[in-house]
Amino acid sequence: MNRTPISSEAILVKQYIDGDEKSLSTLINRHQQKIFSFIFSKVYDKDLAEDIFQDTFIKVIRTLKRGKYNEEGKFLPWVMRIAHNLVIDHFRKSNRMPKFEGKGDFEILDFMTDGDLNAERQIIKTQIETDLHELIKELPQDQLEVLEMRIFKEMSFKEIAFKTDVSINTALGRMRYALINLRKIIEKHQVVLTN
Repeated sequence: MNRTPISSEAILVKQYIDGDEKSLSTLINRHQQKIFSFIFSKVYDKDLAEDIFQDTFIKVIRTLKRGKYNEEGKFLPWVMRIAHNLVIDHFRKSNRMPKFEGKGDFEILDFMTDGDLNAERQIIKTQIETDLHELIKELPQDQLEVLEMRIFKEMSFKEIAFKTDVSINTALGRMRYALINLRKIIEKHQVVLTN
């Protein structure tokens, strides 16, 4: 019989769900330094880091109380994901990070070429890149291919045309349609891009 041993964290989570409040205290004490350090390393503000830390555990408690926790044995990575998302939410709501309102076709991806990023903007840039990598998978293959070569591999349209065995005008057209379709996909999924 091959049974995976239940981790002590899974036991503590179950005990908390069953009403043992001390079990959550044990989990928090076990990981608070790592979680707080992670948050602080992103926001560089002790008071803000404490607020996000508190919000993280409020969300943890609510999720556990509702019985929606299903990350058996993966408590710390789950909490770190919550903390990460709350950091991103904070920067998205910040007045320093206005909502994306692009006008030109290529403005939608302009943030990816910004060489002068501070810590806040770097976090958001990483999150948006992750979101975009998921969203562009919905594009038709020919458009996806051109967009990846142009944006992520920084290839010229001449190189893209050669690599895909089409004319430069066809490569440009595919890029244009990729951006038009990507804009529609972003609206459909209601993704907020920041600059």
